[in-house]
Amino acid sequence: MLHEPDPLLCETFAADLSAAGFTASALKDAWGAPADDAIARGLRGPAARALGDRDDALAVLARLLVLGLAQPAASVSKALPGVGTEGLVQLRIATQHAAVVTPAAVVRPHSYADAMGAGEWWIASDLNEAALGGPLPEQHVLGVGRASLTLAALQLPTPATRGLDIGAGCGIQALRARRNVDHTIATDVSDRALWFTRLNALINGVDAIETRSGSLFDPVAGEAFDRIVSNPPFVITPRSAEVPAYEYRDGGMVGDDLVSAFVTGVGEHLVPGGVAQLLGNWESRDGVDGLDRVREWVQSSAVPLDAWIVERESVDPLAYAELWVRDGGTLPGTARFADLIDAWLDDFASRKVSAVGFGYLLLRRPLSGPPTLARYEKLHQALVADSLGVHLAEALETHDRLHELDAEGVAASVFTVAPDVTEARHHLPGEEDPTIIELRQGGGFGRSLNVDSGLAALVGACDGDLAAGVLIDAIAQLLEVDAAALRADLIPRVRELAVMGFLNLNTP
Repeated sequence: MLHEPDPLLCETFAADLSAAGFTASALKDAWGAPADDAIARGLRGPAARALGDRDDALAVLARLLVLGLAQPAASVSKALPGVGTEGLVQLRIATQHAAVVTPAAVVRPHSYADAMGAGEWWIASDLNEAALGGPLPEQHVLGVGRASLTLAALQLPTPATRGLDIGAGCGIQALRARRNVDHTIATDVSDRALWFTRLNALINGVDAIETRSGSLFDPVAGEAFDRIVSNPPFVITPRSAEVPAYEYRDGGMVGDDLVSAFVTGVGEHLVPGGVAQLLGNWESRDGVDGLDRVREWVQSSAVPLDAWIVERESVDPLAYAELWVRDGGTLPGTARFADLIDAWLDDFASRKVSAVGFGYLLLRRPLSGPPTLARYEKLHQALVADSLGVHLAEALETHDRLHELDAEGVAASVFTVAPDVTEARHHLPGEEDPTIIELRQGGGFGRSLNVDSGLAALVGACDGDLAAGVLIDAIAQLLEVDAAALRADLIPRVRELAVMGFLNLNTP
């Protein structure tokens, strides 16, 4: 077990970074947007070239902590007058030999915004491929990537007392959780990952994050939480000695068994009303669709669970293999690359896998009674919002309120069309009536729905004044159709539009 990072040293390091103006916007201004984008693709040269021979604190720290380039000890001491090179070595962020300081970790500023406001964290993690000059070691602790940011944005912004982050890695999810959760436990099988989690909590001045070592729910046996979040090592990897097993992405199980184990076991660690959110992969096997397999996992849980599962993309086995072989730093065109691809394809073939889905899972233990929510959706389009947490929280609240209402109760309720909803009508040339009426959502999941004239008229009339039933009756008169039949048709669809965020259910 690695020793606890020195809290005072972390505080001093943070003060030095602040004094140097070490922020995401300052770095982007220093080397420009194209170079900033190139860093994410593993290209350091454009940013280093843009910095030129600058020797100010920001430039020195940018080269050392972001680009992973060795710097003169005198320049580093000047840039970090409080912590100095000795402190940097103590924090395991760098090593020093003679007059040269060599980075041992990456430290990058990351901006965030949520319902409570905006801010920025410094996040330390292991050196990337560009800094290492080759493939990643299997014990690599990953920094903040696209998946991490996605899950952070999905976290519910509602307050909670006890939180759990499983597979904490560098600690980004635990930091985000602490924005709304009083106390968070962060677990990982990697002691190195837990070191980074503690380091990042300390340099950002975030308290009440406790770290524990172990796999899945082992470190919290017998405990229950209001909120559980996890970006687990869900990547499907062949169980072969010839295939590297990276701790940050490979949970050591066959196929998608790790995500299955999480789904079937998480209910026992949720208090009534508690919510778990995670990312995951699932296989379509032997003719059974991946989302149907996830549904089976949820139904196999010892504790009944509400479920909202969104598949964001699905790829064939070859594309999946290429993605993760490249992720480990093995280059296409090499014999090693071809061998690893074959290993992945053999592994998929052994289970008759036809596709691999990726998406988001929200699981909730009902306050009482049986589950009421079972949404399994395929939304294969880009996200339109930086944060979906508010949308998810509002959708859950709306679902719960509407579940308490029968059809007459929904008809007696007042709705308002959401301000981000627009309507598009498509006409054939020369035709007066539209052939397609489309409702589009600017926020949430950015859904686009084709609707008929009756539902379009109802949505357009929902201005927060009259109850839905009154509006439906008026529309029935205009369309010259039976009012009772129109109510039976539209009321269930009104429920759905409200949960999806197209309509807002007014407060009684």
